[in-house]
Formats: sequence, C-alpha cells, structure tokens
Amino acid sequence: MFDKMNFGEMGKMLEEMQAKAAEFEAELAERTFTVKTGGGMVRLEMNGKGEAVDLEIDDSLLEDKASLQILLIAAINDAVKMVEDNKKHSAMGMLGGINPYAGN
Repeated sequence: MFDKMNFGEMGKMLEEMQAKAAEFEAELAERTFTVKTGGGMVRLEMNGKGEAVDLEIDDSLLEDKASLQILLIAAINDAVKMVEDNKKHSAMGMLGGINPYAGN
C-alpha cells in the first residue's frame, strides 16, 4: 500500500500548503472592511482577522444610549459577517474551487 508513496513529495506538498496558508493569513490581516449603520452614524472598520481597528460614533448618539447600543451591535455583527464571508471566499479560491464549507 505504501510502496508507491513518495514521502518526500508528500512532505514537500505539506510545506507548500503551509506556506500558502501563512500567505493567506497575512493577506487577510492586510484587508479592511468598513460597515456603516444608522445612516452612517456609526462606522466600524475591521481587519481581515476580525479585529476592530477604527470606530466612529456621531456625537448625537452620545445622548441616546439605547440607540447607540443597537447600532453598535448591528455594526459589529455586519463587520464580522463580512470578514467571515471573505475568509470563506478566499479559502475556496486558494483550494481551487473545492468548497470545504459544503454541508455546514
């Protein structure tokens, strides 16, 4: 069964995949995603790793805690979804169209 397997080739393929994965992670970290809610009253920017990097809040919301909370939650959820969708799309491209998320 293992007679025809070339473990050197497998090792090389694994190293290439690890290098591509590291490159993929670096590319994601460089990307930014911006979400606006409340007609632009809240603007949130996240990087491709899902880290918030900038947040702007219209001064008028500082007097309305409930509205501010709702708009912040909406902005965070939208930005996280954008980052996750981008990760999935990028991973599918890296895998040559094979969908690892099918069935999930």
